[in-house]
Amino acid sequence: MSAYGMYILVQCERLIRWANLITAISFDAFDCSPEPFDEKIQEIRPHAGQVAVAQIIRSHLQGSAIAFHKNKAVQDPYSFRCVPQVHGATADTFEYVKSIFLREINSVTDNPNIFPDDDTILSGGNFHGQPLALALDFLSIAMSELSNISERRIYQLISGQRGLPMFLVKDPGLNSGFMIPQYTAAGIVSENKQLSTPASVDSISSSNNQEDHVSMGANAATKCLRIIQNTEKVLAIELLSAVQALEFRRPLRSSDAVENVVSEFRKEVSFNTEDRVLHDDMMKAIGFLQRR
Repeated sequence: MSAYGMYILVQCERLIRWANLITAISFDAFDCSPEPFDEKIQEIRPHAGQVAVAQIIRSHLQGSAIAFHKNKAVQDPYSFRCVPQVHGATADTFEYVKSIFLREINSVTDNPNIFPDDDTILSGGNFHGQPLALALDFLSIAMSELSNISERRIYQLISGQRGLPMFLVKDPGLNSGFMIPQYTAAGIVSENKQLSTPASVDSISSSNNQEDHVSMGANAATKCLRIIQNTEKVLAIELLSAVQALEFRRPLRSSDAVENVVSEFRKEVSFNTEDRVLHDDMMKAIGFLQRR
């Protein structure tokens, strides 16, 4: 459980960072208003993650000619407008779970426990994985939500709104433009919802009823890893879609932070000028995230 948990936390930290940056690309691609990220809004509901995410998005969009031009819609869909609240809650959950695991890996979980200074041997229950099982289940839910809101942004991008072409291609053919990547993301998100069912609420007796309550934390750990891997795929699909959509905002340019990512991504995945099978593009997008 500890080994899985620490590996998962490293991957989560990377994906949370990417989720905020990819959101900034989608934000300009969908021509959203920066108003929901204003510091004043965060100050009156100062959850640490919310405040931090709003600041990060503002930083990513600094200098964007798209974000700060006039004639914006009055309000954007929740998947854009509520990013500080949703991504922020996931970030807060990550910090909580990290604190549990850092305490755990610096603790003694043997049984029995030997205290040589006191000439004492005590039999106890430090081996029980309940703290980790509960934390892993919580992290599974939080990261599943990161993929959930990402898929909603993908859908908005392909929906033909805000001056973007339906399915993000001017002439969709047999492959229906970016419809299939959104299908793929939706299927992955649905799997994540199923995997988010807590393992820690289960238990089964063994060892002649001596081990009569167990944490099921190993199941929570392997399940959580699958959610992390799925979330990476969904974020990669959002990146693929957002970079495609951003091209329809030209000649306006986004911020340096966004344009640098777009430039690097374009070295591996070209703009979809003619309808094509997007499986290879999706795999390249996943690889792009994994290498950074």
